[in-house]
Amino acid sequence: MMGQAIMFYGDKLRDFNRELPYNIGQLICRPIIPDLLENAAASVDPPGSLENKASTKKILRPENEKNNNNATSPIPPETICHATTDPSYCNNVFANQNGNIYDYGRISFRKSLSQSLKFLSLVESYLQSSSSFSQPILLALEDCRFLAELNLEYLSNTFDIVSKTSNILASSQAEDIQTSLSAVLTNQQTCLEGLETVASNSRVKNELSLPLSDDTKLHSLSLDIFVKGWVPEKKIATSWAPNGRHLGFRNGRLPLKMSERVRGIYDSARGHHGHGRKLLQAADAESVLIQDIVVVSQDGSGNFTTINDAIAAASNNTNATAGYFLIYITQGVYQEYVSINKSKAYLMLVGDGINRTIITGNHSVDDGWTTFNSATFAVVAPGFVAVNITFRNTAGPGKHQAVAMRSGADMSTFYSCSFEAYQDTLYTHSLRQFYRECDIYGTVDYIFGNSAAVLQNCNLYPRLPLTGQFNTITAQGRTDINQNTGISIQNATIRAADDLAPQVGTVQTYLGRPWKQYSRTVYMQSFMNSFINPAGWHEWDGDFALSTLYYAEYSNTGPGSSTANRVTWPGYHVVNATDAANFTVSNFVAGDGWLPQTGVPYLSGL
Repeated sequence: MMGQAIMFYGDKLRDFNRELPYNIGQLICRPIIPDLLENAAASVDPPGSLENKASTKKILRPENEKNNNNATSPIPPETICHATTDPSYCNNVFANQNGNIYDYGRISFRKSLSQSLKFLSLVESYLQSSSSFSQPILLALEDCRFLAELNLEYLSNTFDIVSKTSNILASSQAEDIQTSLSAVLTNQQTCLEGLETVASNSRVKNELSLPLSDDTKLHSLSLDIFVKGWVPEKKIATSWAPNGRHLGFRNGRLPLKMSERVRGIYDSARGHHGHGRKLLQAADAESVLIQDIVVVSQDGSGNFTTINDAIAAASNNTNATAGYFLIYITQGVYQEYVSINKSKAYLMLVGDGINRTIITGNHSVDDGWTTFNSATFAVVAPGFVAVNITFRNTAGPGKHQAVAMRSGADMSTFYSCSFEAYQDTLYTHSLRQFYRECDIYGTVDYIFGNSAAVLQNCNLYPRLPLTGQFNTITAQGRTDINQNTGISIQNATIRAADDLAPQVGTVQTYLGRPWKQYSRTVYMQSFMNSFINPAGWHEWDGDFALSTLYYAEYSNTGPGSSTANRVTWPGYHVVNATDAANFTVSNFVAGDGWLPQTGVPYLSGL
C-alpha cells in the first residue's frame, strides 16, 4: 500500500514538472519600489492575531480585481520572503528564482510533496528493519508512517488545486486547504514528539529528527505562501439569526430519515434492550439521512458483538449526500481499542447513553505507548458523528499521558458524550471539530491538541491529580502563526469532579497553559466556579510563548471568572464581542456549512 502511494504521488510530481508553462528562473523581474520591503514588514500582524495579513497580501497579490495583471507580475524572492515567518529559509528555497506569488507557491508545494514522499520512504525503510527495534520504537515509527501518509494526501490535494489556479479561491475552499495544511504541520510535530517520548536516545530518533525539522520548515513556508496568495480576506460575521434553520435533537430525539428496512432494525434493537433516550422521530424533509445500519450488542442479539467488527462492515468512501452509516451500540462496557481510518467517512455511532455505552482501555505513555497511540478511541474519517457514548481511559493519574479519545477527523461532531481519563483525556489532534453537551473529565492538560475545535454547552470536570500536581484544563498546540487552529470553549460549566470537590482547596486549577509557541484558547460565556486560580492561566516553562500565545476571555460568569487578577502576559486578552465573534461556530470552524447535516443542535454565534 505504501509503495503504491509513493508511485501515485511521484507520478503527480512528474506530470506537474512536464506541464510547467515556463522556467520560472527565466522570468524577468519588475522594478522594486524602494520602500516595498519596509511596508511589507510593517504590515505583518502581531502574533496570535486571526487576521490574514491583508496589507501584505495587497503588496504581493492585489485583491481589488481578481485578474489584476499586477497579481501575476514577477516579484523577486526577497520581496516575497521578507513578509514570511522565516525570511532566511525562504530565500534559500527560492534562490535564483523569479515569479509571482502563485509561481513561488507552486515551487514550494512541489518541494513539500517531494520531501513528504522521501520521508515516508525513509520511515518505511526503518520499519522493514523492525526486528532490530524495541516495541515502543516500532509504535512510534508506525505513528510516523500513518501521519506521513495523511500528509501526502493533504499535500497532493492542495497541489492539484494550486497548480491550476492563479487567483484567490472561494472562502470555503481556501479554508479547507488552510485546515489541511495546518494539519500537515501538526502531523510532523506529532511524529517527532512520539519519537522523543519512546526513543529519546535512539539512532532512529536522531536520524529522523533532521528531515522532520527541515520538512516542517518547508511545509510552514508552503502554508505561508498559500495564505498570502490564495486565501481571501476573511469576513467575520458579527450577527446571527436568533432562530437559525438548524436541525436538532428536538426534545432529545434525533431526526433520522431511513428506509423501512433500516427503521425496522433500529426499532428492533431499541425495543430489545429498552435503554437510552428515544432518538428517532417522524422524518421530514430536514431529517438526517441514514443509508444503512448495523447493531452492536454483547449478548449476540445484534449484527456484531464488537465495535471494530461493525466498523469493518461499514461502507467505504461514502459522501454526505448518500447519508450516514449508522452503528447503534447497545448498553455495555466494550473493552476495545478502536481506530477509524479515512475510508470510513460519514460514520455515525449512537449509544444508549453516557455511562450506559462505554468504550474503555488503559494504554499509557508509562506503559510504552506514544501519547498519539495511547487513545482508547481514535478517528480520522471525515464527517464522523458520535452520540450518547462514554469514552474512557482507566490507566489512572500515575500513568501520566493516557488518552480516552483522539480525533483527527475533519468536521467531526460529538454530542452528549463523556470523555473520562486524567492527563491528556481529549486529544483534539487536528482539523475541524465540534463538541456539544459533552462531559470532559481530567487533570493535566486534559483538553489538548491542535485542531480548530469548538466546545459548546459542555461540562468540564477537573479531577483530583497526583500529589504535587496542579490541574490545567487546556494545552493547545498551535506551532505556526498561519495555522487556523485553536480551542474555543463557549457556554461551558466548569465544576470540580466528585473526587476533587472535597479537596478543592488543596489543588490549584487553571484554564490552560501554552503547550506550543502560538497556543490559542478562548473561553466565552462560560460559568467558572470559585476553585479556578485567580491568575487563570499557568506558564509552561518560564516565559516560553507568553508573548506569542493568544488567550482570551469574554463575558464569563461565576466566582472564578473575575479577570481582575489574571496574568498580565502580552498574549492574554479580555476581549469584546467583536473579537469573540472570531471564535464562534460560524466563523472559527465554518460550522454552518457542515453541522446542519448532523442533526446536532448548535449556536452559530454568541
